Amino acid sequence: MRHIRANEITGSDGIRDYLAAQENKSLLRFLTCGSVDDGKSTLIGRLLYDTKLIFDDQLAALERDSKKHGTDGSGIDFALLVDGLEAEREQGITIDVAYRFFATPKRKFIAADAPGHEQYTRNMATGASTADVAVVLIDARQGVLVQTRRHSIIASLLGIRHVVLAVNKIDLVGFDRKVFEQIASTYAAFASSLGFASITPIPMSARYGDNVTKRSDRMRWYCGPTLLDHLESIVVDAIPQSAPFRFPVQYVNRPNLDFRGFAGTIAAGSIGQGDEVVVAQSGKVSRIKRIVTHDGDLARAVEGQAVTVVLEDEVEVSRGNMLVAPMARPNVADQFAANIIWFDEHALLPGRSYILHTETGQAGATVTELKYRIDVNTFSHQAAKGLELNEVGVCNISTQAPIPFDAYGENRNTGSFILIDRMTNATVAAGMILHPLRRATNVHWQVLDIDRKSRAVLKGQKPAVLWFTGLSGSGKSTIANLLEKKLYDAGKHTYILDGDNVRHGLNRDLGFTEADRVENIRRVAEVARLMADAGLIVLVSFISPFRAERQMARELMEPGEFVEVFVDTPFEECAKRDPKGLYARALNGEIKNFTGVDSPYEAPQNADIHLKTAGHSPQDLVEVLEVWLRRGGYS
Repeated sequence: MRHIRANEITGSDGIRDYLAAQENKSLLRFLTCGSVDDGKSTLIGRLLYDTKLIFDDQLAALERDSKKHGTDGSGIDFALLVDGLEAEREQGITIDVAYRFFATPKRKFIAADAPGHEQYTRNMATGASTADVAVVLIDARQGVLVQTRRHSIIASLLGIRHVVLAVNKIDLVGFDRKVFEQIASTYAAFASSLGFASITPIPMSARYGDNVTKRSDRMRWYCGPTLLDHLESIVVDAIPQSAPFRFPVQYVNRPNLDFRGFAGTIAAGSIGQGDEVVVAQSGKVSRIKRIVTHDGDLARAVEGQAVTVVLEDEVEVSRGNMLVAPMARPNVADQFAANIIWFDEHALLPGRSYILHTETGQAGATVTELKYRIDVNTFSHQAAKGLELNEVGVCNISTQAPIPFDAYGENRNTGSFILIDRMTNATVAAGMILHPLRRATNVHWQVLDIDRKSRAVLKGQKPAVLWFTGLSGSGKSTIANLLEKKLYDAGKHTYILDGDNVRHGLNRDLGFTEADRVENIRRVAEVARLMADAGLIVLVSFISPFRAERQMARELMEPGEFVEVFVDTPFEECAKRDPKGLYARALNGEIKNFTGVDSPYEAPQNADIHLKTAGHSPQDLVEVLEVWLRRGGYS
């Protein structure tokens, strides 16, 4: 980034020596975080400026931009070096994580400037996931704020073990030593249980450069290091190559019959030709025959290198699997405990199905239990039924198939995951795996001699789950009951699962909160799956207001087995019918969380069968269903 004069490096030897010197320097990744407007971007900009790592044209552009967007009067606004988005410059805040590379004679650095606004906490977590050190900024006038605590907890959960407590804007409190010491003491008391290996408090003014790269003459009472001195000298974790070998397979490369390689990036450790490896999920053993790259074969490869591995044996290794060290294998399980940071405006609800992405692949996943929420002010554990936006908690997760993983504390790459909303494809959470659950290794599927196909043949029918959804009073149960009579008369084996009836037994412990509704549908879907496995035609009559749970139910069944039937009756008609007097009570405020009144109903967007009840009798609609079932071979 800085200018190098012609007389500094002469000839090809000088260039090689310079590049070799840069290559041999250690690399430190650090994150600046904290509450909004604490000066994070200004601090990184000051570091770049003071270390003379800005081109002349960049400096000229910065001076122009400072006049247009700056917040520092007529002076240079160093935050603009990092705040590249137009929205950031207009608002004077950081929205996305900004990365900057720079180097000093002692070390190379990658600095991540994280946003301070609460709504962009997910971006802060992204920056923290690869950082070695967190520089937590605190406005000396404000002290330790909620977002300061939240960012510190997230940094701890994401494996950062070293913190610089940068008490910034100390000039605005008259360089007062007592203010600095009070903030340092408050933070140390809060962070004592977060497991940081070191917390180094430094009083500074990023705006004027005090204690950033040079010791300040205005704080002679401070005897510690400057920020740059500390970052250049701090010792972080051990050499990555000492970690057990982990190679997530991202692609199986088979251009012809003579070549079969497994492509990916080494997530941990190192590997050499002839080394023994194990396929994580199957336990099959082989050896490394070749390590292929674009520039030729390697004798050895280390963490971070993208390579294609060729094995000596024809073993099954598909995308999503992992090649690992034989004496240090990862966990392979379908249930585990994890720390989780929730990013979505819609709350986390145990029982709802999500897509879990890991370093190795993806799988359907459900939060089976939210063990507790972490209070960001006291670090206490609080009972909770869900997690709201930016809340942190500990939960148990179940996946549809076993996945290979390490504990996050042992390997960040293979111990982390994100959760994706099935309907919107939005990232709703980031997670750090703590450990597999013991039940995951104790509970196994029992192989049965009689399968669903045999049971269906005995009954002379094709299994199906007809899932009737619609508002209360729409006519779901009436239509399902009439259809079952028709099927019974035709000699079919059926069963009805009705919302009201199930709540007298299986789900009698559940209420009508959003979390309980999700769990209600999860249980019913599991029962319906077992009944379909028995060869039955199952008629499920539930409001089931949320698309995500109906999609979860569909994915539990065999392909083509789940039939979504939308009984479409307008709200006004349902309220007019009001067979149980519930709408009147809900509209008067006597019943809370009533679907269509103060709790949402998400109508199907592409139902398999759409029954519009207006102008049609239940008998007419049953005839429509009969025709559909005959065409599908169900009756």
